[in-house]
Amino acid sequence: MADKLLSQYEELKAQVNAHNYRYHVLDAPIISDLEYDRLLNELKRIESLHPEWITSDSPTQRAGARPADRFDKIRHPAAILSLANAFGGDDARAWFERIKKIDDRVEKAKVCR
Repeated sequence: MADKLLSQYEELKAQVNAHNYRYHVLDAPIISDLEYDRLLNELKRIESLHPEWITSDSPTQRAGARPADRFDKIRHPAAILSLANAFGGDDARAWFERIKKIDDRVEKAKVCR
């Protein structure tokens, strides 16, 4: 049973790493964000059951992949916080409420529409 789960885990790591590369480097994703998040969440679930399996090549140990060279590099004045898997209006509003508690500049920022 553990051997089968370990094999599934290794395959899942490879899939998520491949999707990271397609998204961040090639700018050519082939799955939706929702599908990606499902894969990543399953990877996290398995790692929570078997933390001894976690290695540095796991997508859970870093954010995304190396960005494509064609993107301009900029330095942000403050940390850019993730939407944390927000998939709808309620999720986005909850995210906004969380980050405005961290940094009061959020409420003062100009809204682009």
